[in-house]
Amino acid sequence: MGELKINDKSIVVPGEILADGMDFIPAQNSFRENDEIISSVVGVVTVNGRLIRVIPLRGKYAPKVGDTVIGKILDMTFNNWYIDIDCASNAVLSVREATEFVERGADLSHYYTFGDVICAQVSNVTRSNVELSMKGPGLRKLVGGKLIKVDSSKVPRIIGKQGSMIGIIKDKTGCKIIVGQNGFVWIQGESDKEMIATEIIGLISREAHKEGLTDKITNVLQEKLSSVGVKDERKE
Repeated sequence: MGELKINDKSIVVPGEILADGMDFIPAQNSFRENDEIISSVVGVVTVNGRLIRVIPLRGKYAPKVGDTVIGKILDMTFNNWYIDIDCASNAVLSVREATEFVERGADLSHYYTFGDVICAQVSNVTRSNVELSMKGPGLRKLVGGKLIKVDSSKVPRIIGKQGSMIGIIKDKTGCKIIVGQNGFVWIQGESDKEMIATEIIGLISREAHKEGLTDKITNVLQEKLSSVGVKDERKE
């Protein structure tokens, strides 16, 4: 019979025993040694059924195929754009993977230029390269709005289970929000609501390890919206 040695949302350190026995399965940032599951990083434990994973409190973004990321155009050649996605190497977007059809020999800066922000998907990862694609729903150049950065390890908490946390923020502020797995967050809405959404996302990032965070975020959001004269329309 397996035994869980820690509580869900506990903060653990490398080498700490998370569970005994074979009833539990190690996942992200945890490993099995004999009958024990052990943490490999400093982070917050999440227990989902039999799976035990540890979300690092801090960490550099490690791209994975299928990740949605947000990045800034840094440079370009005749056939590619190079994008900062806050990982060890810059990502590459080829003309074939852009949203728009790009004519052969065209000036790429007419499509995406230096400093432009795009939402893309990681299509391939090698030792020396990260390839992106914008061929998919919602993948596009992001115009206007506000771009903020959080630690990529906090992204799952900001999104919430099945998008519940970010859904609350979108619903109450009316802002369009895209959260990249690399920790860049794009927010677009009325200026005061953009500011509130930014503050709330920062709060989640700082307190990602704490329990009862959803209720706290809901209450703080309502207080901040009330202070700028915004009512919760669902209560009308």
